[in-house]
Amino acid sequence: MPLRNVAIIAHVDHGKTTLVDQMFRASGTFRDNQKVAERAMDSNDLERERGITILAKCTSVDWCGTRINIVDTPGHADFGGEVERILSMVDGVLLLVDAAEGPMPQTKFVLSKALALGLRPIVVVNKVDRPDARPQAVLDEVFDLFVALGANDAQLDFPVLYASGRAGYAGPDPDIRGGTLAPLFELILAHVPPPAADPHEAFRLLVSLLDRDPFVGRMLTGRIASGRLLVNMPIRALGPGGAVVEQGRATKIFAFRGLERVPVEAAEAGDIVSIAGLETATVAHTIADPAVAEPIPAPPIDPPTLSIRFSVNDSPFAGREGSKVTSRMIRERLLREAEGNVAIRVAESEERDSFEVAGRGELQLGVLVETMRREGFELTIGRPRVILETDALGHRLEPHETIVVDVDEAFQGIVVEKLALRKCDLLDMAPSGGGKLRLTFFGPTRGLIGYHGEFLSDTRGTGIMNRQFARYAPWRGPISGRQNGVLVSTETGTAVGYALGSLEERGVLMIAPGEPVYAGMIIGENARGEDLEVNPLRSKQLTNFRAAGKDEALRLTPPRRLGLEQAIAFIEEDECVEVTPKSIRIRKRFLDPHERRRQARAAKAG
Repeated sequence: MPLRNVAIIAHVDHGKTTLVDQMFRASGTFRDNQKVAERAMDSNDLERERGITILAKCTSVDWCGTRINIVDTPGHADFGGEVERILSMVDGVLLLVDAAEGPMPQTKFVLSKALALGLRPIVVVNKVDRPDARPQAVLDEVFDLFVALGANDAQLDFPVLYASGRAGYAGPDPDIRGGTLAPLFELILAHVPPPAADPHEAFRLLVSLLDRDPFVGRMLTGRIASGRLLVNMPIRALGPGGAVVEQGRATKIFAFRGLERVPVEAAEAGDIVSIAGLETATVAHTIADPAVAEPIPAPPIDPPTLSIRFSVNDSPFAGREGSKVTSRMIRERLLREAEGNVAIRVAESEERDSFEVAGRGELQLGVLVETMRREGFELTIGRPRVILETDALGHRLEPHETIVVDVDEAFQGIVVEKLALRKCDLLDMAPSGGGKLRLTFFGPTRGLIGYHGEFLSDTRGTGIMNRQFARYAPWRGPISGRQNGVLVSTETGTAVGYALGSLEERGVLMIAPGEPVYAGMIIGENARGEDLEVNPLRSKQLTNFRAAGKDEALRLTPPRRLGLEQAIAFIEEDECVEVTPKSIRIRKRFLDPHERRRQARAAKAG
């Protein structure tokens, strides 16, 4: 059967996964009356909860006798490593751009990777049915982006379709408001070339994805670059330098058919398949016939820019809620993650029972922590730190990002002021329609840690901020962190309403009466700049004049609950987050107050 391999790339929330849903329906993969969850490709629980794609996934549809392998890629910059690997498997890309928002930071990132590989994109201006759509202006912006990224003449001559992924239609006219996706399928068949793979050479496949099946075990996914693969055929894995990593047999071969992986007896050159049978081979390795000695070159992956310390939970409540609490279990899980996720690096920390995990950003690392807690792990998580580099002259460099902010005109002042305090430079300001402004900044990643929650508060939840790693640039000097101190418990036990009522005037509480606390745990944010040690267990002294029933009408303000990523962004260097399957607690790194003072003096002297 003729083949086409295509990836769908776009900025986050520009409609990739929704478009794939409609392509399934249009091609007959789903019956008209079949009940299928919305965004069917987002099969991971976290993907459904957050409404974003985290893991790249393969599928296929049949159209007019041609099988089209489709790869749905993540749109968030933190998961860019997935995109970089996937593009080596395909011969064409659909670049989706929102008809109202236009090209965004991640659009630039994914397009630059596609152009560098020599791919000729098909541009799909999506969501043309939005009331604020501006398809012609967006197309001009896309063309300017192609030029800025150095596209060649063939790439600049890109075909364009206007579509509504949710409504399931596409066509060459920007005023289209109905129809089917047939024009999209026909354009893919006409514009995307068949795989340039020789079926007569020895079998070779570059691994682009690794996952695990509960019944089959490790699954290595990639495109067959040459030759033919048969079940039980002897194969071996070659490292990037050509060294033999492992030898074995292809015990199972799976091809993608709709949403399912289907076992097949043989696979041809150019097809995207999953192979079971190897225990050591991983992403960027070449799976090949034993006669092959030269591996397929693997594309380089951009390095991580942020790191977080993972360590065992050593709080007084350790082991109460989780089943995986030892450093050995944590180490094995992190190494398994790094094995399949090339954008993550794991290293032993200088401290006992702790590990430095480096990734692309707060969201990627936060998703990893959330995944592990749902698997039963208990962890202690430190404050995110940027990964520094030095130039040839020994000057310190830190990662910088391009920040694109869409806000109402009324909030531009506070946003510019806050980002200026975080050492970000305003590059551009332009109206984006509907009384909104689009502000573009350039600033250090270090200054943006923990800013997103503050940004949403400052813009009353109406602002949209997108960030994209730009480059390493000179160190910007000290950046002020959190302005307020914290309320630290001095006792271990159960919080008492009477005590919390008297503490409310001191700041914002993060716990409610009846919740367990321990000495050194942070129970609130102080209204002042310094930390304050408090006793949340203090109860009312009962006398003849102060009966137990008096003051029963005590009303407490609901506590401020921090989610996992909010908590990680909130903490300072001397604090950490205790993460268990049921709880997220913030605590001081050193629970003993005398040790905290000793460490503070040492840090000040240093």
